Amino acid sequence: MTSPKADFIITHAQVFTSDESNLRAEAVAIKGRRIIYVGDNKVAEEFSDGTTKIIDGQNRTLTPGFIDTHVHLLSGATWTGYAELSQANTKEAVKKILREFADKNPGDDWIIGWRIDYDIVSTRQELDDIIADRPVYVRTSDAHTAWANTKALELAGILKEGGETGLNGNIVRDQNGVATGELREDAMQAVLNIIPPPGEAFIRTQLKHTAKEFNKAGITSIHNMNGDMHDLMIYAAAEDAGELTLRVYVPYEVKPEAKEEDLKEAAEMAEVQGDYVRGGAAKFFMDGVWESYTAFNIDPYADDPTVKVDPIFSLEHFIRMATACDKLGLQIAVHCCGDGAVRQTLDAFEAVQRSNGKRDSRHRIEHVEICQPEDMSRFKELGVIASIQLSHAPLKLEESGVAQARLGEKRWQYWQAWRDLKNAGATLSLGSDWTVVAFDPMTHIYIALNRERLSPTSTDQRLSLEECIIGYTRDAAYVEFQEHQKGQIKVGYLADLVLFSHDLFQLEPEEIMTAKPVMTMLDGRVVFEE
Repeated sequence: MTSPKADFIITHAQVFTSDESNLRAEAVAIKGRRIIYVGDNKVAEEFSDGTTKIIDGQNRTLTPGFIDTHVHLLSGATWTGYAELSQANTKEAVKKILREFADKNPGDDWIIGWRIDYDIVSTRQELDDIIADRPVYVRTSDAHTAWANTKALELAGILKEGGETGLNGNIVRDQNGVATGELREDAMQAVLNIIPPPGEAFIRTQLKHTAKEFNKAGITSIHNMNGDMHDLMIYAAAEDAGELTLRVYVPYEVKPEAKEEDLKEAAEMAEVQGDYVRGGAAKFFMDGVWESYTAFNIDPYADDPTVKVDPIFSLEHFIRMATACDKLGLQIAVHCCGDGAVRQTLDAFEAVQRSNGKRDSRHRIEHVEICQPEDMSRFKELGVIASIQLSHAPLKLEESGVAQARLGEKRWQYWQAWRDLKNAGATLSLGSDWTVVAFDPMTHIYIALNRERLSPTSTDQRLSLEECIIGYTRDAAYVEFQEHQKGQIKVGYLADLVLFSHDLFQLEPEEIMTAKPVMTMLDGRVVFEE
């Protein structure tokens, strides 16, 4: 029998397939969009003719394309057009960046910055000292807190009174009732609602550029963890125009004020099943984040026990909406940072199963920053995925910022307890949560391989390199019901691949960030090459 002729053959590589039945190989052959051979170099030669492009792997690691299961791509791509503040560690540095941005954009009514650290500015007056005659709005990396100058607060009509705060929002005010400039959670919308939205052409340009940057990092698929039909159609239009170089899974964000009939939009999104763009899920927020005192926890905050946080959805409300989503066949993803949010969500998923019956739902909890030991086994029992963002864990306790004080020593041992979750049988999928942190998988894998124990009683929560790659590939594909299409280097699977600059398995854990992708392939075509 004559072997089909390949378009590409990658030879002499250290192939890590993520396929448990055939974990290692030397060569991969690709024809069209699909993998047609995985095995040794000699047999791979049989798939070659004069038109086949041979790529010498040079004994470097070849893996399936990475799947980032938690990013905010569309909004993040838009924000990359604003002033980037992540490297600004002082007020003077913020001042320099914002003024330079204002000078370069004299026609912009608003000055907008993003990815500012929590402890740099705290009042509107500090922003007034930088720019007072134009409205200024800057938000943190996690997008759960922002600050506005006086001009922006006046334009929003919230300087001295008023303003919708939502269920978990807070316009922080001084003793006289005047807004300090700090806006938490849903209260940010009071200002965001009056900022002129960017045009679709701008968004499409930013999206195209950002997708290429993801490819450069070895990422071929992402889960865009907030969205609606409008967002989905922007992605679909980019796919139709040949501009999209990522596979994108887009959940519908269910806001607290949504009614069951609003879920029709999520069901309509689920009918979109393109080669690159797909719907099929619903995203909820059960709480906020520890840093802004909005995580829903079982025990009080260690540094301020007077703070009381209610979940964004009550248990009854969430059960009602989740049951409706589940009946529509939607996967459900829930943001949970506090242990109270995790427990309530698991309780609700259990109630949904009792009501609707068990099915292969693969519902998921995002972040799982704190989880009590008695709740860990429930992930396996209920078939719930733990969607983890590795860089949300501090490498060392002293690098953990304000969250260290918020949690308190008692909870440190349950902070980002990946190994404990795996030992309890949970499936972990991995991602970044960009724009909160960088999307480069090597940055996150470095944390997973090298993080220190946060307390003497903590388990060693590190993951192995093999576990990290599988969490970014095979298990990430499983989360989105695509495990028979991608996430493994296997005959018949989509040719989404990444070739690295090193044999990853020969590097010491502390050296892993020296490795970078040198080629990324999507759908059998090279979308990045060094």
